[in-house]
Amino acid sequence: MSPATLLWLITGSLMLQPLSTDLYLASLPHLTSYFSATPAAVQQTLSMFVIGFGSAQLLSGPLSDRYGRRPVLAGGLATYLLASLACALAPSLSLLIAGRFIQAVGCCTAVVVARAIIRDAYAPAEGARMLAKASSLLSLVPIFGPIAGSYLQVGFGWRAAFGVHALFCAILTWATWRWFIETNGAKNPEAMRLESLVRSYLRIATTRTFWAYTLPGALSYGSIFVFISGASFVLIRVLGVATENYGYIHSLGVVGYLVGSIICRRLLGKVGIDATLRVGTALSLFAGFCFAALALAGANHWSVVLVCMFLAMCAHGINVSCTQAGAIAPFPQQAGAAAGLMGFFTMVVALLVSTWIGASFDGTLLPLAYTSAAVGLLLFASARLLMPQRIA
Repeated sequence: MSPATLLWLITGSLMLQPLSTDLYLASLPHLTSYFSATPAAVQQTLSMFVIGFGSAQLLSGPLSDRYGRRPVLAGGLATYLLASLACALAPSLSLLIAGRFIQAVGCCTAVVVARAIIRDAYAPAEGARMLAKASSLLSLVPIFGPIAGSYLQVGFGWRAAFGVHALFCAILTWATWRWFIETNGAKNPEAMRLESLVRSYLRIATTRTFWAYTLPGALSYGSIFVFISGASFVLIRVLGVATENYGYIHSLGVVGYLVGSIICRRLLGKVGIDATLRVGTALSLFAGFCFAALALAGANHWSVVLVCMFLAMCAHGINVSCTQAGAIAPFPQQAGAAAGLMGFFTMVVALLVSTWIGASFDGTLLPLAYTSAAVGLLLFASARLLMPQRIA
């Protein structure tokens, strides 16, 4: 494998996560009409994806430590492909929710293995730079995905998004079998034994450096999940944005992620991981408080959501590479398990955020804005309070 081939395979695997959410966001309000369901019930298609994504990581990471990255990655992709087809054909909301759970299991396996591959192949600082490169490419999905999803919804209905999921995964599966070479040169035969598994997770969970990166990383993802889970309802139902135009607004906001990943790459080479993370978390705080202040002042316009989403996404683009590389760095022999535990905790935060967004929706901007501010404050505080425990 050339470095370029490895970069594209890693990026393709990481792309499954935003593709699985962003491509059908414009369909969420329409699913309420199609299935005669409440917004909270439809929100379960997102919540169950988060639950499946989070819980499966606790096994998929150690599985790749035990059996290698290649077979586990292939199994995850196959699971995702079949589940996407099941979602596209689902005759009821309950079956769609079940399909989303299984789809998440396959998706998280691919993402966890991709993170572990980075630890296999690169030192922490170089791994952070590789993640930043992948993030720049990865940003194309959340930028163009909502636009494509909006037109897919208008032209073909909500099932079309899941058909695209299946097609993308089929291509990625073929590329993986064709080009990917195993990177785990020291498979751990004890990785899946219950005793060893518990011992590994206890060691990781009791390492302060792990939490010094994982907590800010999870909260950073929560800061953008505020918009992922709630922006479509606010923009379409509250502010009256047309479905086909929603994708453009969402995508312009996600351009911030691309900008943030570029800033991250430049800062890493100059000031290192910790200083870069301080910049990103400060921007997260500013984005959240800016949104709350504008909403409280009565600025009920789609441009408010766009600007604040851009800032939050930019901050996350800076934070994500630093936190993912830093959390896994102390565990070269348990990279899969560390990636899995970090991902599990991240999804717990995302689940809490999405559940709260669905439950607090009251037909105004205020719940979304206040939640954004609260998460931004927690993120800023966690990065500063844990800073003395973080590695260089």
